[in-house]
Amino acid sequence: MYAPYASSNAGAKAYGRLGLETSVMNASQQQLMLMLFDGAKTAISMARHHMAQGEIAAKGNAISKVINIVDNGLKAALDADANDPAGCELVANLSALYDYIGQRLLQANLRNDPALLDEADRLLESIASAWREVGRHQ
Repeated sequence: MYAPYASSNAGAKAYGRLGLETSVMNASQQQLMLMLFDGAKTAISMARHHMAQGEIAAKGNAISKVINIVDNGLKAALDADANDPAGCELVANLSALYDYIGQRLLQANLRNDPALLDEADRLLESIASAWREVGRHQ
């Protein structure tokens, strides 16, 4: 009775993954960065929802996803080999900010504090808006 639905659901998920993979493969660096910021924003929203519902495991998973995006996506994309002093300073400042955001997310999880999720969301949005602005000028 449920097998056809499960099969079509699996097909829909596979189709969605294919669409995402195609988008990623054809995206510019700026578009990839914005995808990471969008993913982080979505995961923070999910964490906020799970926090409000008292769904501890789901909240932890959503926060872990954000931390993974910040550490292994956004922070990993920083150019550690920046040649000019201004570039080196920008990389250092962004790296420190990403570390701070990760700490705030961990504290949000431990304290069950939506205000800390909001702070991380605002900080990520301010960086994302700079990426959007760069895209407008290119």
